Amino acid sequence: MNWSNVKLILAREIRDQLRDRRTLFMIAVLPLVLYPLLGMSVFQVMQFMSEHAIRVLVVGAPEIGQLPPLVDKDRFAADLFSDREAIALLQVTSRSSGDAAGGAASNPLELARDEMREDGFDVVVYFPPDFAERFARFSQALANSRSGKGPVNEADLKLPGVAIYPNLAEDASTAAYRRVADVLSRWRDQIGRRNLEASGIPLAAAKPFPIKTRDVAGKGQHTAAVWAKILPFVLVIWALTGAFYPAIDLCAGEKERGTLETLLSSPAERLEIVWGKLLTIMLFSAATAMLNLTSLAITGSFVLSQIPNLGPPPALAFVWLLLALVPVSALFAALCLALAAFARSTKEGQYYLMPLVLVTMPLVILPMAPGVELNLGNSLIPITGVVLLLRAMLEGNYLVVLPYTPVVVAVTLCCCLLAIRWATDQFNTESVLFRESERWGVSLWIRHLVRDRGATPSFADAMFCGVLILLIKFFMSFGLIFSDFVTVAAVTQLVVIATPVLLMTVMLTRSPAQTLLLRRPALRASLAAVLLAVVLHPTANLLQVIVNRVYPLNEQLVQALNRLLLEQDNIWILLLVIAVMPAICEELAFRGFILSGLRHMGHKWSAIIISSIFFGAAHALFQQSIVTFVVGMILGFIAVQAGSLVPCMLFHVVHNSMGVLVHKLAPPAGDETRWLDWLVRNGSAGEQLYHWPVLVVSILASAGILYWFHRLPYARTPEESLQEAIEHQSATWLAG
Repeated sequence: MNWSNVKLILAREIRDQLRDRRTLFMIAVLPLVLYPLLGMSVFQVMQFMSEHAIRVLVVGAPEIGQLPPLVDKDRFAADLFSDREAIALLQVTSRSSGDAAGGAASNPLELARDEMREDGFDVVVYFPPDFAERFARFSQALANSRSGKGPVNEADLKLPGVAIYPNLAEDASTAAYRRVADVLSRWRDQIGRRNLEASGIPLAAAKPFPIKTRDVAGKGQHTAAVWAKILPFVLVIWALTGAFYPAIDLCAGEKERGTLETLLSSPAERLEIVWGKLLTIMLFSAATAMLNLTSLAITGSFVLSQIPNLGPPPALAFVWLLLALVPVSALFAALCLALAAFARSTKEGQYYLMPLVLVTMPLVILPMAPGVELNLGNSLIPITGVVLLLRAMLEGNYLVVLPYTPVVVAVTLCCCLLAIRWATDQFNTESVLFRESERWGVSLWIRHLVRDRGATPSFADAMFCGVLILLIKFFMSFGLIFSDFVTVAAVTQLVVIATPVLLMTVMLTRSPAQTLLLRRPALRASLAAVLLAVVLHPTANLLQVIVNRVYPLNEQLVQALNRLLLEQDNIWILLLVIAVMPAICEELAFRGFILSGLRHMGHKWSAIIISSIFFGAAHALFQQSIVTFVVGMILGFIAVQAGSLVPCMLFHVVHNSMGVLVHKLAPPAGDETRWLDWLVRNGSAGEQLYHWPVLVVSILASAGILYWFHRLPYARTPEESLQEAIEHQSATWLAG
């Protein structure tokens, strides 16, 4: 690669972006103005956030000398509060049961609703009409119990409950409920202390030891914890935003201005153009994120200085943020560049921002959920692992993050490389770079489907089929009323998977046999697929165990799944719905229609991976989807290399059958007749594991058979042949 050309393109793109007033405003002006204005708004809003007086209606409050006072005029009793401001906050209106609305004794809920709706009370406290009488009997029963005078009626020792009626659908009533509940709890404690004193029992008997709270957080840890939740979120969001708008201008904008053709006709190669634009977008993404972080930290320091024990973020925080910003900016720059290259105009390019944000936001918000910590499972999730790693770094938990740092770095770099590869492919595809606006109408679309059908489905047809299967499966999961596992599995395979695929094959393609790879395979390919399914099973079983340990299954769910398998006595029916039917229906769908359409992208492995993603997503459990994705890639590879779906179906039948047979035939733990002990053993969590010599043989044999499939010549699509020629030319140019 000629890096001098890359530098020239980089300088050109930066110069063009710096001339754009919108870009300068988004990157430099907006961060410097936005956060100070937000800080001023916070101070202004705080003036209106003072708590309003809470109106409480107390119905039937008992007035007995044996009870401590609950209500004093229009307030709760002062000795129920430690904060004098809280006394004035609660305004109490007392009414006797007779003064309340009619039917209060029979239906206090309706009373509370009417009073809150008509008179604007936040909370209603209701004492039963016989509360005073019942409490008098309660006190007398306690006195008789202490003096031993006569028998004690157990019914007299039970008091009716005091009901609190809030409207928990409203925030104000919910906050009022918490305060009133605390007041009544303290009033009840006062009654309990009086009863202990009357019984001659020391108060210490009720609370024999104090509970002391000692915060172990060191100096500055609370401040670091607050900033650790804010700064990574801001980093990711602004890195995405800062990359998107320059990408649109550098690709879709150049299409509109007519300067893209001039750039493509220059001596610079496509790869050099991609790198020049990528580095420009990455630079603006990083600058946007850092300016926003700096402005937020300065403004937040002034705002948080008004809150006790909080201050500015640690100085070391910006070091970790800067290190994380490089791969994050590279990832978003490549994604945005690929999307912008696909767009026909800047307006269309802006539409692509929302899907990218919708995919990114859950990955950023997930680390903020309670209980989500950095572990091996979470570190494998793109973006989420970066945010969790940054949060732990900012909190100072360096020893905790040390084992997971290589995992997060590896996942992020892989995502960056894949995104850069996608952006490069977009610039190597003339049909993408020079797409023009298209007319669309229902009649035009229907005529196109009928008249312009290809022998195999298009890329759009394949994607639509995959999405349609997932949507039908999602809604069918709520509508299936069958309780029998066999019926549910059969309906899912026939209705959700097979029916849409067969209909779309007939309607959208001219050659169902070519689309579904219904060709007679070589006998050796079929035998190799069956042998691969047998030898691969121990490795697949180990992968499932590893996944279940990284992402543990709910114990109740495990028991339910085991019960479904063990309760089915007829093993042939079980094999039919778990092995045979999926082998036919799922292979027709994912390795037939979808894979055939996806291969028009021009990349064999891209088509295999995307079809495997659909294959994994079609399974209900996340843990199962991960293993199914890996198995799907093997099946897709076999389908491409063998040129037929028959070896895939045979592999699928044998693979699923072995899982059922090993689970059904292996004796349970503790059984003395463990005739499979030479082959399998029980793991620490009770799962079945193959002995390590069996695993070694499985891995080596599987690798050997896959290499044999790799040596088979396969039929390339025209797009794959063209892409191979482009890649060969690029490799030759790079080597030169």
